Amino acid sequence: MRVAADLYYTKEHEWVRIDDEKATVGISDHAQEQLGDITYVDLPAAGKRVEHSGTLATIESVKAASDIYAPVGGTVAEANSTLGDHPELVNKDPYGAGWICTLAGVDKADTAKLMTAAQYEQFLKEQ
Repeated sequence: MRVAADLYYTKEHEWVRIDDEKATVGISDHAQEQLGDITYVDLPAAGKRVEHSGTLATIESVKAASDIYAPVGGTVAEANSTLGDHPELVNKDPYGAGWICTLAGVDKADTAKLMTAAQYEQFLKEQ
């Protein structure tokens, strides 16, 4: 299981990378491993406004359907449309090509509610 050092994490196993006013969101390697083979990603529509911890998307796997929650508040700028035809990218590359969406107008203060990579690794050990 990999934990990317440059990301923030939630207790629900989402990650976020913040660059200026844009945030890229996905699920952690641990989350995709727990879900198993991902078969479908219900992506959010561009322009959708989400609050911190609000429902952002849904991922379906051979095991279950799971909601994805927004690690930070913002407005959906872009969804990863490649996942429509290739949802398995979330399994293969959760921190790269398997990203879910980008958010614009994010409140960087929301990161205070998230875990650093080191904190997330410790959280996983305690699970």
